[in-house]
Order: sequence, then C-alpha cells, then structure tokens
Amino acid sequence: MPLIPITPLHTSRLTVRGVTAADLTQLLPINADDRVTHHLPYASWQSMSDAEAWLTRIEGLQATGGTQQWVVTRRESGEVIGAAVIFKYDEASARAELGYLMSQAHWGQGLMREALSALLDHALARHAGAGATEGLRRMEAEANPLNTASNALLQRLGFTREGTLRQRWTAKGKTYDTHIWGLLRDEWLAASQTQRSKP
Repeated sequence: MPLIPITPLHTSRLTVRGVTAADLTQLLPINADDRVTHHLPYASWQSMSDAEAWLTRIEGLQATGGTQQWVVTRRESGEVIGAAVIFKYDEASARAELGYLMSQAHWGQGLMREALSALLDHALARHAGAGATEGLRRMEAEANPLNTASNALLQRLGFTREGTLRQRWTAKGKTYDTHIWGLLRDEWLAASQTQRSKP
C-alpha cells in the first residue's frame, strides 16, 4: 500500500502541506543558515540554484513513491518556517524515516512538535484504517547525539531511542555517531487515545 497522498494538514497555528517551487524563496534563507543546518548532512545553501537543484532531486524521489516533502507554514500568514520529509519508505516492511528542520527565528515555541504531531497522525493514524498488515507500521528518525533539541523533540513525540550507531556518518569533514529512534503505529495510536481521553 502506498503512502497516503499529501494533503494540507491544519493545526491551531500551522499548515503543513506539500512543497512547491514558489516556496523556494522562503526555504533558501532557512537552509542557508549554518545554525539550522549544523547537524544536517548537507552544506548550507548558497544560492537559488542550490534550492532549485534540491527541488529537482526531491521531485525525482517523490515520483518513485518513496518520499514525501512537506513545508511548515504559519496558518494565518502563509509564511514558510520549516520543512519535514518522510523518506526511505519500505512498503514491504511498512516503515519510513522522518526528517525536519525549522527556521531559527521559530525555535523554542513548540512549533515543530505541533507540525510533526499532525504529520505523524496523518502518516500513522490514518493508515490504521487500512488494517494491521497494511500501511505505515513504523516511523524512524536519526539524530546526532550533540543535537539535544532534536533528540528531546523525538522523545516528546513518543519515539524510543533504540541505540547509537558509532561513527555512522561523515559530513562536513567530520565523522559522528547517530542516535536511532523508532515509533510504532500502535504506540502512537495508544498515546493519541490517552490524550483524547483526558478531561
């Protein structure tokens, strides 16, 4: 069963939707910020040509059905403040990986947690109606141990840290470890049910 198609997701403060070429002018300064990309495995964007090359690559990956690229926007203004991606979708094993980034100006406000909660509900909870053996059963994420904010965010979202892979990646001239996080659909559904049952 393929991933559920991208459709705009709305929260109290945000809209999470599919990326378009028109978003590149706002994504460029976010991805050009070295503090934002510090723990990410790619170099900060330097120009619009970097943004366009990224979009071309993403569109190719989306065409295969194994990747979904989302942007996070302010619901009232439409301002693009971040992005999230579901990728490495393995239909046979019903799993995929989650990635994300947010503009530095919007850190510390709970916005990425709000955006990812909506995205996880879309990716995991809506698949549940297809039956226990279909759809996404597991979401994974990787985080540099030094990226304390990202690791804390994954934990707050209900992910379990399942281990550390030593010297997993080499990027920007450095080799580093990575924490592996996993979230099962049943865990997300149980946590969502508990949250809804609170007075």
